[in-house]
Amino acid sequence: MKTLVLAEKPSVAREIARVMGARDKHKSYMEGPKYIVTWALGHLVGLAEPEDYDKKYATWNLEDLPILPERTKLKVLKETNHQYKAVQQLMKRQDVGELVIATDAAREGELLARWIMQMAGWKKSFKRLWISSQTDKAIKDGFASLKPGSQFDRLYESARCRAEADWMIGLNVTRALTVRFNAQLSAGRVQTPTLGMIMDRENEINGFRSQEYETLTADLGDFQAVWRAAGGDSRIFNPQETQELKKRVDGRKGTIAQVKKSEKVEPHPLAYDLTELQRDANRKYGFSAKQTSNVLQRLYEQHKLVTYPRTDSRYLTADMTATLKERLDSVAIGPYASLARPLLRKNLNITKRIVDDSKVTDHHAIIPTEQTVLLNQLNPEERKLYDLIVRRFISLFYPAAKYDSVAITVQVGNDSFHVKGTTVKESGWREVYGGDYSDDDDDHADDAADHERALLPDVQQGQSVTVQRCHIKSGRTMPPKRYTEAALLSQMEKHGLGTPATRADIIEKLVSSDTIDRQGNSMHPTGKGKQLIELAAPQLRTPDLTARWEAELERIARGQGQPGPFLDSIRSMAKELVSTVKGSKAEYKPHNVSNSHCPDCNARLLEKKGKRGKFLVCPTEDCGYRRSAEKRLSNRRCAQCHKKMEIKEGKAGLYVQCLPCGITETLDKDKQHVNKRDQQKLVKQYAKQESIGSNLGDLLKAAMEKKGE
Repeated sequence: MKTLVLAEKPSVAREIARVMGARDKHKSYMEGPKYIVTWALGHLVGLAEPEDYDKKYATWNLEDLPILPERTKLKVLKETNHQYKAVQQLMKRQDVGELVIATDAAREGELLARWIMQMAGWKKSFKRLWISSQTDKAIKDGFASLKPGSQFDRLYESARCRAEADWMIGLNVTRALTVRFNAQLSAGRVQTPTLGMIMDRENEINGFRSQEYETLTADLGDFQAVWRAAGGDSRIFNPQETQELKKRVDGRKGTIAQVKKSEKVEPHPLAYDLTELQRDANRKYGFSAKQTSNVLQRLYEQHKLVTYPRTDSRYLTADMTATLKERLDSVAIGPYASLARPLLRKNLNITKRIVDDSKVTDHHAIIPTEQTVLLNQLNPEERKLYDLIVRRFISLFYPAAKYDSVAITVQVGNDSFHVKGTTVKESGWREVYGGDYSDDDDDHADDAADHERALLPDVQQGQSVTVQRCHIKSGRTMPPKRYTEAALLSQMEKHGLGTPATRADIIEKLVSSDTIDRQGNSMHPTGKGKQLIELAAPQLRTPDLTARWEAELERIARGQGQPGPFLDSIRSMAKELVSTVKGSKAEYKPHNVSNSHCPDCNARLLEKKGKRGKFLVCPTEDCGYRRSAEKRLSNRRCAQCHKKMEIKEGKAGLYVQCLPCGITETLDKDKQHVNKRDQQKLVKQYAKQESIGSNLGDLLKAAMEKKGE
């Protein structure tokens, strides 16, 4: 009898097949003496749509909501139907006696395999391949220690509950909002509270009232110090007080009231989990969370250089200790050789900050594999991300950084001046980063004076000093910063919104649905997002509810909770959320209405963003008109301001308009001889030629002359 191996992707299936000797290639699988290896192309089976329960649900009606089937159904997904049939046939082969689930070793990977098994009616025994890297050694070791499939039943139940909860909440609330307000409004148990956090920050910014302030720095000869009030604030909001302070201390003698020295010991940072890596990649390189996930997946799957990406742990397990030197040896090349090789010549200092079994759930932290790396085979994105992972891994085995922190307080009469300084004693792990002491997390940056660091002379308490001159510096209080993607990921993690594997997709969904907008590295709510958060039910706007759900899903995965009560609470919540939308008296106004009209139905076109730039689309459901929003300039100039007029398209056809002056002129006096598509083609071909007029008759004449030539 043969063993059928179900991988998640063709690329992973090919590697497993190669390592396990399944060398006969077929369209949908590989086969060998012992193993048949096939793949799932992601989800082949998903939850049925509402219309699969009742055809009436194909039309969205408010009175049909909420849709809460007593027993959920599964369906084969159309786009991957061919691969499902191939897997189903393999499962029914008489010579197949056992199945090995080799999908991603996580909640979602378990779910997609179980749904395929359920749909295909698999009744025989099955085992689980649970590995954290794609190297040949990891695959061989994994098959040598396959785990009983039943060991992961609770993980499957957790995944099933998550999928059904998302279906019941997301589908019902989205349909309710869309139908009630006649607009494409999407909501969900994770995306809506994430939008809520962005909107809360926006409200803080809008409600902020900036104030001018001044700070006063005293030049004491060998060093400078900043005045601070008794409470520690250096800002003075009354300019008159600043001038009085300056007069009070300028030229006066003072005393070193306090010299506080303390040795700081800063241990190395923990190894990366996915969220921390996404944060660092966003701060250092501006990578989006999704971009980091995609690049990391290639490093894991294609290059086999890093361990399993979608982990929430920052620790390693004890059974990995023997492999750590081998991993260090594999990265001891190029820019990392001088950092890693000294470690290989001695015993590694392995502490609880590196290895701690109690803090590893499904997968350990992201670290390099034993695979030898060829850096020239990585593209620039992959190099940057690999560099972060390798340096973090190497730094785990370096000692703590040590430095002296010096704080000096100077007393001039009743006024106190303060300065802080740092003296590095041992770079420790910071040597791996070139001795860099900068703090990349500027989301929580305070007043610049609070972070002032200076090279300080050796002074003694009681020593006399003189204020030689005073410097006044003006500033303004600043509102809270908008979330960067790194900061947003931190907040999502803090409140339990989503998982390391899903957070990037949630952010991308908010962007693609035009509810938030990336402007540089900052996340801004759009006009649609601002309205949507007000239209959604209050309990769905905050992370508290979803965080409780995620905690309950985790309890189910550990066998401490039950699916039944959890799903019952979700059903009740879905009913309550739909009822809130139905009873809403609010109105929704599209935020992106343009000044252009649809040439087919005369509706005002909506401006949207796409991968190729902005475009205009008709909001009428059965119309479908769409065109680029880029300006099209004609050769005709405005009689009033002499600027080139813009080609427009209205219900009556093409015309030109001067936007500054508002003057419009028709282009299509010969319209009856040319259809709309040909009109646009003529404009594109001839409008920018200086010798040809913009009138459609002139364009037709030019076309005929061209044809005659």
